[in-house]
Amino acid sequence: MANIRILVVDDHPLFRQGIRWSLESAQDMDLVAEAENGQEAIKLAERMLPDVALVDVNLPGLNGLEVARVIKRHHPSIGIVVLSVTEDDEQLFQAIKAGAAAYSSKDVHPKDLIDIIRRVASGAYLINDYVLSRPHVASRILSQFRELAASEDETTTGLFAPLTSREIEILDCIARGLSNKQIATELNISSQTVKNHITSILKKLQVDDRTRAVMYAIKQGWVRMGTVSGSK
Repeated sequence: MANIRILVVDDHPLFRQGIRWSLESAQDMDLVAEAENGQEAIKLAERMLPDVALVDVNLPGLNGLEVARVIKRHHPSIGIVVLSVTEDDEQLFQAIKAGAAAYSSKDVHPKDLIDIIRRVASGAYLINDYVLSRPHVASRILSQFRELAASEDETTTGLFAPLTSREIEILDCIARGLSNKQIATELNISSQTVKNHITSILKKLQVDDRTRAVMYAIKQGWVRMGTVSGSK
């Protein structure tokens, strides 16, 4: 298996050096490029096509959230890890909208950072851990999901993580006790498409079954029993 290719984006040389040192102990990772500003990061992402990009929020000029958004729009397969000096709910919300797979403080332990990189490279959405611990952020996300579902703006939805508007509709249906066949009928899609969406939901929320997915969603206010997402 090929090593995980990493792009580091930070305007502080000492921090980039610290990342290099941290990655030296990881035999399955290669730091393929470093950038000190947003424009350089976008060009390097285009040329190097890393598996994971570590992006500092506070970059000079084009900030890290905009950089993450541009990279994710043009290269959806690149996993974005947003790094910040202080953990902030607004930054978290914007990081989710930008399509980041993880959000972490810059004082993260090197071993924890390596674990984050590996999991993001494997397709995990670690940013969910933060969302589930912050009800206000979860509430804003739910509101955005419902607006997207109502407008059926799939272009925008595709950039919005962790769930698409269709996936949040399906979670709503599951919360109301509908079977896969009933969900397919209500949303006018095939039963296999429903199954595919549920598989995606379970993967993104990192849970083992649909019941746990709904429990997480209801607990945090993402969906509510007896409601229907969007406008019918």
